[in-house]
This record gives sequence, structure tokens and C-alpha cells, in this order.
Amino acid sequence: MTVRNLDALFRPRSVALIGATLRPHSVGATVLANLSAGAFTGGLYLVNPKYATLADQPCYPSIGALPAPPELAVLCTPAATVPALIAELGAAGTRAAIVLTSGFEGPEDSAEGALRQAMLDAARPYLLRILGPNCVGMIATGIGLNASFAPGTARQGTLAFATQSGALATAVLDWSRSRQLGFSHFISLGNSADVDAADVLDYLASDSGTHAILLYVEAIRHGAKFMSAARAAARNKPVLIVKGGRSVQAARAAASHTGAMAGADDVYDAAIRRAGMLRVDSTEALFDAVEMLGRMRGLRGDRLAILTNGGGAGVMATDALADAGWTLARLSDQTLSRLDAVLPATWPRANPVDIIGDAPVDRYLRAHSLLCEAPETDAVLMIHAPTAIVPAAEIAAALVSAPSGGKPLLTAWLGADAVQQARRLCQHAGVPTFDTPEQAVRGFLQACEYRRNQQLLMRTPHADDHHAPVHKDLVRIIIDDALRASKKLLTEPEAKAVLAAYGVPVVETRTVASIEEAVGHAARLGYPVALKILSGDITHKSAVGGVALDLADAAAVRSAGSAMLERVWQQTPEARVEGFTVQPMVRHGDGCELIVGAAADPVFGPVLLFGHGGINTERIGDHAVALPPLDTLLAQDLVSRTRIGRLLDGWHGQPGVDSDGLLRVLVQVSRLVCDFAEIAELDINPLLASAAGVVALDARIAIKATVPGTRPRLAIQPYPEALEECVERNGGTVVLRPVRPADEAAYQAYFRQLTPEDIHARYFCTFREPEHSQLARLTQIDYAREMAFIATTSDACGRTSILGEVRAVADPDNDQAEFGIAVRSDCKGQGLGRLLLEKMIRYARAKGIGALVGCTMPHNQPMLTLARDCGFSTSVAAGGNGVCLQLALGEDATVVRADY
Repeated sequence: MTVRNLDALFRPRSVALIGATLRPHSVGATVLANLSAGAFTGGLYLVNPKYATLADQPCYPSIGALPAPPELAVLCTPAATVPALIAELGAAGTRAAIVLTSGFEGPEDSAEGALRQAMLDAARPYLLRILGPNCVGMIATGIGLNASFAPGTARQGTLAFATQSGALATAVLDWSRSRQLGFSHFISLGNSADVDAADVLDYLASDSGTHAILLYVEAIRHGAKFMSAARAAARNKPVLIVKGGRSVQAARAAASHTGAMAGADDVYDAAIRRAGMLRVDSTEALFDAVEMLGRMRGLRGDRLAILTNGGGAGVMATDALADAGWTLARLSDQTLSRLDAVLPATWPRANPVDIIGDAPVDRYLRAHSLLCEAPETDAVLMIHAPTAIVPAAEIAAALVSAPSGGKPLLTAWLGADAVQQARRLCQHAGVPTFDTPEQAVRGFLQACEYRRNQQLLMRTPHADDHHAPVHKDLVRIIIDDALRASKKLLTEPEAKAVLAAYGVPVVETRTVASIEEAVGHAARLGYPVALKILSGDITHKSAVGGVALDLADAAAVRSAGSAMLERVWQQTPEARVEGFTVQPMVRHGDGCELIVGAAADPVFGPVLLFGHGGINTERIGDHAVALPPLDTLLAQDLVSRTRIGRLLDGWHGQPGVDSDGLLRVLVQVSRLVCDFAEIAELDINPLLASAAGVVALDARIAIKATVPGTRPRLAIQPYPEALEECVERNGGTVVLRPVRPADEAAYQAYFRQLTPEDIHARYFCTFREPEHSQLARLTQIDYAREMAFIATTSDACGRTSILGEVRAVADPDNDQAEFGIAVRSDCKGQGLGRLLLEKMIRYARAKGIGALVGCTMPHNQPMLTLARDCGFSTSVAAGGNGVCLQLALGEDATVVRADY
């Protein structure tokens, strides 16, 4: 990912139009008209050897003839000319270009693909950034620049819109003008040969003129890059996305149920949710959601109360909620009694609260006030049908100024002319307002979904998520032995051994070579037993009659084994049968058959699946997917997004399942696929869950060869355990390790033990108790672009204490990383600062970061001494208020002391 030279693209001081012309209906003429009509005050150069002047401006015959190199070039010349022009622009000093031309769309081995690569090769030596090709262009309203061939320009505003569809770009631009929507940037990405959605997210995330980012994407090529940029942007401002291509594709051939069921659109849903963004179904819904999120502040939950003057409108809203799988807030007896006191006796005493069609303004206000005061509600939707009794505008004026106890108010004004002024009053007051009950409910649910995704992005997991023991060496032996034997599928016993090594409970399974051997083991295990065929060539045993259950005695085992061999030989004569597996029957009782699985997505890498298991799992289709790594809270969210998940807490007097055990399985399977790139697909089906616990009854793992030492191609980097180390210090052990999300409580205690002076020296500000959002940003880091090492000790009860930290955040280009360091006030003078800083230096050098930079106050002599001892150079900061620290990490750079 990189934002290098994107300022030249989005905030250029000069622009050259290569291929300018006045030929009617041409791209060059349209772009020229747009550039000339805008308020851009920078230099504008026109290039075309056919003209001396164009539109009363000089026109130059070539790039070399320009009076100065432009910061941005817009190319609308034939595709074959583009690579040479890019090379010439780069050599002249231009650092960004917009290529409007098409003709670069083919695969890599086609003529179009070769031309695309030639264009990129020409740009690379100069780090020249390219938007496009085959794009509509870009509009930056803040500088009055319209470098596009769109029909017209955008209004100035605080929304940024980036789209992979050129046709959609022009349509949305035209549509937005009718809705008086304004943009800070309007960006057509085209084929994204260089600048892609992730680069744009990275740039816009720190753009002060952009308050929300809107995306239309059809495909993401680099999942990890996109996720890092999206998660960083979503922490700063709302990011909303329309993902084109929701249609269900035919299930691909797979060695597991998971591989067949984890469709691409499900994976995109999981990625968008995990990044803290909001996905909507259409561009119209996109802008509705922006208005909703911008206006509705302080939503604390999803319990909606409906206030209406007509029962039918309330029913419509309730149906819309039910269709989306949600329910209304259940009003308490106390709230109902309080409403009884202010409403007519004929009101239905339920939510929706129908205050009857003759309601005066005062009745609206009293009912609204009581619903806001009710602890069982989080928001109020007021639906009004016009009447001749009270003008709608009077009701609106009263409601928008009424106290709400911090609970959002939404309004739906049914009708047209009679409620137009009421809508206008609500809009001016910042109250979300809609035309229909269904639209209002959709808006509310969008806000709820966004809130939920943001909570997941900022959640604090349990402290013991990383403490479960695993036996990686055993798994490595099993996988390596299987690969040496050219296996693509582990046997059931091997798959269960892998799961058991990661703490997943498995049913005891014996491997036998013959039917008589099966009889002997069945007797020792105790009847009844299950008998299964053992063959590396058979993916789904049930499909070929290779599973027999509830065998009550030796005769049943013999009969089932013989019949099983006969069926297998008839249906798959080429399969090599190695024998059987025997396992005790686990009685279902009140248990649920579940599936837990993993598969590889070509964009986002490993994905995890949870859902309704058993032999009909694909037919039932009740599942949800998530991106690893998982912690218990993310695992809980995954379970909650399935229908079967709603039954696991128990129903009709039946006990719930062991939820802790189930979540532990999901977290451990997540760790397994994060640790082993060789795992291509994995199924635990069924995973039997009951109140007594969870146990894997069957397991299937497909493997593939990888380059030794390869890690799975993960979209989100897991906790880097390999960077942990123990250091003996002053008679005790100090653990130096990366920070984890579960360290939030320890950080809270750490800040309490810093003096105000130390806090100011580290953060250049003072605060008493950092809020959860601040602590989340410190502990929930993206290991792909940020690192924080903490020095910790643990007491006899296992509680972690933080003694100090060093943190470095790299720029997207990896040129440099800005670092900060602090040691607890009562732990100074023990060498902890040096331990931490030298660890960060080694890490940054290994990551290929060009330099570590920082800033401190001139009076902070301990920091200055430490920095100089570690090889940093110092210089006076601009303005003379600080000291800049810098350590080059290139091959010639040295660290004074690199060992402990």
C-alpha cells in the first residue's frame, strides 16, 4: 500500500492535458471544457502538436516544450502512445497521471496486458502514480479541479466517492446534483492498474476535508492491502461500500462442505464487517446511509420504539423490521402504565405506540418523552399520517426541540404537500426523516449494523484468548509426512490428531486394517460403535455409503463392514481402501450438529465458517463466515449470525450448549489455519455441541504443498508470537512482546502509574483516564503497518503489569516509521528504555523500514541520551519547540549496541 505522490494526484498545483482538442464529442474536448470551467487556480498546460492555441490558451507540441513540468498529467491519447508519454512525463518531473484511455484491459499474456505492464514499467523509476486506465477521471472540489470527462462537475462537500465503474460515476454525479449532495473528491478508479481502492482509502482517511468515504467496488485484488487500509480509515470516519456482483455463483468443486459453501460474496460481507465499514445494497441506499449516520448521533442499541398516529403505518414498520430478522423493543409494564396516563383508553398498549389519529401536539410530546425515558428503548421512530386536526409542521417543530435523553429520534412523514414543511423542519434540525415507514426502518437498521461493525472493530477480547496450549510440532510432523506421501487429504485419524493438537475435543478413533480387527476394537471401546471406511481417495464417506452408525454388536460390525466394502468397490472401484475407523457412538441427546470449517478465498486468504452441520448442511445453507484471526468476541459474533446460533442458548426448557467450549473450538481452529499455510480446506462436521461440551465426531482436512516457512496469506495479520522474548533483569524475568487487544486493562493500570509529566513527555498532552476508544487504538493495532512492544511482568495470579512501551507507526510506503517510547515512572533507571528501543530498531530493520523518526522536548535529557546512545541523530524541530530524532536503517546504518 502506498500514498506516495498521491498529493500530486489529488492536490496538484499544475495540470497538463495531453491530447487536448476542440473536436466535438471527444474526450479531449470534454476534459478541456471541464478543466476550463472549474475554479482551479493552478497552472494549466495543453499539449497537442496539431494546435498552437486552444480555447484562448497556448497549446504546446510536446511534453518537452512545456514551460515547467506539471505535477499532474491527464492523458486521453491512444493506448499505444501512453507508455512512452508516461516515461517522458516521469523524466520531466511529473509524479501523477490520470489515464482516461481504454485498451489496457486484457490478461497479462495479451497485447492489452503487455501494454498495461509497459505503462507501469515506464512509471516505476520515477514513482509516478497512475489513476486508471479506462477511467472517467477525478474531481477535487476543494481546489476547483475537474480533471474528468464527466457531464458537469460536483458540488463541494465533505463526502468522498470512489468507484470502479465509470458508468456509475457519471450517473451518481448527475443524480447527486438533484439531491444537492456535495463531495470533497469524486474519483473514478477505472482498471486500478496502480492506484486502487486501498490507496484511495489511505489517502482519504487523513484528509481533513473528507468526513465520510463512499466506495463502489466490483472486485478487490489485494485482500490484505485493502483490509489494512479499510480498518485504518474506518477508525477515523464512516466508510460505506456498495459491492457489485452479489449473484450466487455455482459451487466450485471442493474437498469440504466449507469449500463449497463459502461463496465470494459471503467473504466480502465478512471482510467489510471486520473492517468496521457498512455495506449497503445500492447507490441510493449508500447516500441514504450517509445522511442517516451523519444525522443520527448517539445510538446505544437496537431496541426501537415506534410512535404513530395510525395503526397501519406502525404495522408496516413492524413488518419491515421482522423481514430483516429484528424485533421491536418490548415495553415494560411500568412504561405501559405511564403511557396509559397520557393516552386515550383505546390505545393498543403495545409497541408500536398508536396515539390515535386525533392526537394534539401535547400528546405527541408526552408519549415521546416517556418512550425516551424508558430504559428498554434505544431510539424512537415517529410515523405521522397527515390529518386536518393538527398541521404536521406544528408537530415537527415541537418534536425536534423536545428533550430526548440522548436517544435518537427518526421521523417518517407520510404524504406529500401536507408534510413538506414538517420534513424540512426535521432536516434543518438534523433529525433523520423519511418518506415511508419501510425507508425509516432500513435507515435505522443501517445505523445499527454500522454501530455493531464499529464495536467489533474496537472490541476488547478476553485476556486468555492466546493462552490455550497447542502442539505445533505434532501438526508439522503429520502434515509433512502426508505431503511426502503425496497426499492431498489427511485421513480421518490424522485430521483428528491435528485438531486435538490444537485443543479441539475429538471422539476417540481407532484405525484398523480389517473387519475382524474392527470387531476387536469395538469390543474394547464398548458398543454401540460407528464404523467408517478409511481411504485417502474418498472425500465424502457418506456419499458412497462409507459410514455405519449405532452398531450394537460384533455381528452388526461384520455385516456393516462387508456391505460397506461392497458399496465402495461398486461406486468407486479406483479408490484405495486402507481399512476402517472405529469409534464409540456419541449419543446426540439434546445436542446440536454443527459445522466448523475453513477454506481459502483467492482474495482474502483463509476464511472460517460456522453453521448448521450434519449430512444436509449444504442443503440447509445456514452458515456464516469470518476472517481469521478470531478471538472469543469475534467468534461469538460469527455464531450469532446463523439461525442455529439462536437456538444454542436453549429453548422450550432444553438446556443450552457449552458456549465457552464452542467458542474455544472456533478460536483454536482460527489459530490452526493462521499457523499452517498447508491447510487448504478443513471441516469439522458434525461438531456435536450439548450442555456437556463439544466434540468433533468427524473431521476432514485437505492440504497442499507450500514453500517452506510460508505463512498463510492472511488478510489480517495475527498476533506475532515469534516476536516474544524473555529477558532476565534485576533478578526477575521481563517479557518483551507485541501488544495485544486483551492488554487494555493492563494499559489502564499503566497510565495510572505514569506521572502527568511523563504522560506529557510521551503524548505531548495531559489526560487523566484514557477512554476505551483511546485504549483500543493503542492495543488493537494492525501488525501489518504498526508495532508496539511492551515490557511486562506477571504476578502469582497471572495478572500482567506493563512496565514500558515503544511504538512505531510506519507510513504506507515503509519509508519511515514514527516512534514513541515511555517507561513507567516508578521503573526508570533500570535499562528498560534501552531494551525496548533496541528491540524496535531490530524489528524496523527486519521490516525494511527506511528510518525511525521521533520528536521530544529539549529538556527531556534522558530521552536525548538514550537516542544518541542508540545511534540517532538530533536536530532542532521547526519553530524551535522540540528536538527531532532520526535513525537511518539502511545497509550502512549501524546501531551502537544491538544485543542485550
